[in-house]
Amino acid sequence: MELRDLRTFVTLASLLNFNQTGKVLNAAQSTVSMRIKALEDELDVRLFERLGRKVVLTESGLKLLQYARKMLEIEEEARASVSDNAASGNVTIKVPESLECHRMPGVLLAFRRKIPTGRVRILPCIAGNVAEDLRRGVTDLAFVFAYEPSARDINAAFLGTDELVAVAAPEHPLAGMKMVGPADILKHSLLLAASDCSYRRTFEIFLSETANLPQPSVECDCVAAAISMVRAGLGLTILPEMAVRDQIAAGALHRLPLIGGPFETGVFMLWHKDKWLSPCLRDFMAVCREHLMRE
Repeated sequence: MELRDLRTFVTLASLLNFNQTGKVLNAAQSTVSMRIKALEDELDVRLFERLGRKVVLTESGLKLLQYARKMLEIEEEARASVSDNAASGNVTIKVPESLECHRMPGVLLAFRRKIPTGRVRILPCIAGNVAEDLRRGVTDLAFVFAYEPSARDINAAFLGTDELVAVAAPEHPLAGMKMVGPADILKHSLLLAASDCSYRRTFEIFLSETANLPQPSVECDCVAAAISMVRAGLGLTILPEMAVRDQIAAGALHRLPLIGGPFETGVFMLWHKDKWLSPCLRDFMAVCREHLMRE
């Protein structure tokens, strides 16, 4: 089996999209198809099922994926061992939007100073599929809020805490109150992150002091969009303080003083326990531990 074909197979198994795989590998879609067919012919098995526009791994594909990852990691480890520039390499990470915008730039600057030849690819983070993405090798690392350990094969490093703040438009009826409780909030429209957002649960626990947990009038996955909607008067929300700090300082948003606050959320770095940590990845993790939560 050619390592080039295995690399194509692993990338396609992660993305499940021929076109995206070609873009990542800088290859034509026809080239991706040819390499996958070469593997299937050599092994005399079907590795993928093409269901219309969807691509899914077969049982044989799932079995090969485990070995293919190990073979590619051994190749990378061998290159790092004999290379004069062992710390160069690629790192793929999943990061929540607020961390990516407000904390990751400092990390990337520090990483570039340490490893000028290192390359980082950032993917959007959806909490509900992070563990599976780490298992499948879609990403090397994932960063999440308020991690609740539930899988023995996922390692987690606590990096620090960030404050959660409730915000509304300056003209919102609650903006003039000295203290805001759950009963006050339930009289107004809520605009919350999608249900798989870990820090949303902190807010829901706060609101559960009332008899009924309300359904938000708007759910939104994009932090920037949520801020715009709150500023437009569509409701109030809770977000990490770093995401709304500038808006509050500029008077575009009003911070609501919650009874029982302040509230915090933990920030964690996750990786698969069997993941080989290349020199580049180890250096990136060290930079994250030092810089991600630094003000």
